Amino acid sequence: MQGKSVRRSNKDRTQATRAALMAAARTLFFDKGYADTGTVEIAAAAKVTRGALYHHFSDKSDLFHAVVAHEAQVVADQIDRQTRNTASALEALMAGTEAYFAAMAAPGRTRLLLLDGPSVLGHAEMGRINAQTSGEKLRQGLGRAMSKKALENVPLEALTDLLSAAFDRAALAIAEDRPAKSYIEAIRLVLTNVTRSQDF
Repeated sequence: MQGKSVRRSNKDRTQATRAALMAAARTLFFDKGYADTGTVEIAAAAKVTRGALYHHFSDKSDLFHAVVAHEAQVVADQIDRQTRNTASALEALMAGTEAYFAAMAAPGRTRLLLLDGPSVLGHAEMGRINAQTSGEKLRQGLGRAMSKKALENVPLEALTDLLSAAFDRAALAIAEDRPAKSYIEAIRLVLTNVTRSQDF
């Protein structure tokens, strides 16, 4: 019994240390960006040694990758909550649109996911993360909204990629204090036309 308690205690400490590093890194990456944040600073903010940081993550970019993946999942989860009980496909897409912009409005998140993320991790890796998180939510919504015949003419993956890029560009514009309402209405126009042949 005592051995199990020790193992559980060690596991709890490991999880707590990792969580502290993630939380500290998230705050610093949000506030200062990747380039201006150092591992010494992260370890100090997490109240752990630098050795502990390197025990859990191979380097700063590995920790950054973990934070980016987590934040991308937070955005996807917010979209999922807002679209779960929608009555129609178009309603779900629009609810997802508003949820995405609301989630991306968290201070620093746009820079983390749309600027530093691609710069540090590369567009291919960010595309993979997006495809598993908010991009997957968009793909599901479009798949629900469009008929099989429509999807034969327009590949779903390509359409998802194009609209994801539009969403990201809009999020960047909103972060620069342009009105979110204008982008929501523009996206409504696009999605209405994309899905207008469907029976909602």
